[in-house]
Amino acid sequence: MNLSERVATFVQLGNFLKEARNTSELPEIAEKAFYSNHWFTPENGLKSLQAIADEYLNEEKLSAWIKGYNVTTETPKNVGVVMAGNIPAVGFHDLLCVLLSGHHLLAKLSTPDFVLINYLIQKIIEINPKFADRIHVSERLNQADAFIATGSSNSARYFAYYFSKKPHIIRRNRSSVAVLTGTETTDDLDKLGHDALDYFGLGCRNVSTLFVPEHYDFIPFLQRLDPLAFQFTSHHKYNNNYDYNKSIYLINGVPHFDNGFLLLTENEGLVSPISTLYYQTYADPETLAGKLTALSDRIQCVASKDGFYPGSVPLGHTQRPGLNAYADGVDTMAFLLTI
Repeated sequence: MNLSERVATFVQLGNFLKEARNTSELPEIAEKAFYSNHWFTPENGLKSLQAIADEYLNEEKLSAWIKGYNVTTETPKNVGVVMAGNIPAVGFHDLLCVLLSGHHLLAKLSTPDFVLINYLIQKIIEINPKFADRIHVSERLNQADAFIATGSSNSARYFAYYFSKKPHIIRRNRSSVAVLTGTETTDDLDKLGHDALDYFGLGCRNVSTLFVPEHYDFIPFLQRLDPLAFQFTSHHKYNNNYDYNKSIYLINGVPHFDNGFLLLTENEGLVSPISTLYYQTYADPETLAGKLTALSDRIQCVASKDGFYPGSVPLGHTQRPGLNAYADGVDTMAFLLTI
């Protein structure tokens, strides 16, 4: 199977996902994913599938991206991928890279995200049966010639040990931040709300910490979130986290803002608990740049308005990464083409 055929298969998958949103099939699979994992609401499952179709499987974007590589895999290798499962279908980008590079995929699916990824795998094989011999779902990856593994910082140490003798990419815990200036419009604040709260804030690309000027007024931002209240207060898992974190702050006298479903508190950490956003203040852009540079190995992406922070993504786009937005900044395709 040549590269053009592989690309055409994924373009067809993207077209299917766009068309199927008008049928009952995708809502049904999203409901099934929700029954398996209540963090994956049907709305979030559908949102993720449409982002995949729009950002990864758009024919123009996919063709332009793949042209940036010299894909000439003459001897396919078995690539073991330990997939994450924190947000719906989060492992799809690795799947796409392995298969387009010409290698065979040995996938250890995450239990929380088994339903959606397995569904996409079956659709790929349905579109192009030749992929049936190139995709294998397995609990053990002993036959792999190379590895891509995503997990917590703790599990990453085990991955690094077990996979040390073969080519590998090991990803660790990261989080994302937003840099605000105080000049953001209401539309910008709405977009920031999505960056922070889409998928309940469980993704490494979700903004978990805000860097703001001294004396920043948080009230306009919190007020813009009011229309989202019901979907969070009615979700028992999220609401349990909110109640717990709020009680801890109240008992310990920790100063915080509270809009009824989201807590905002000053903290030097980067990974905030579910239902909580951290914030840190900065005096000037130069000091801020130095701080973020020092934290770069812990940050997945930075969001800001109109590129205020160099290299940042626009507000509202953290959870719609493009094909070149590689996790941990490691070019997955380049790695696969060298093994």
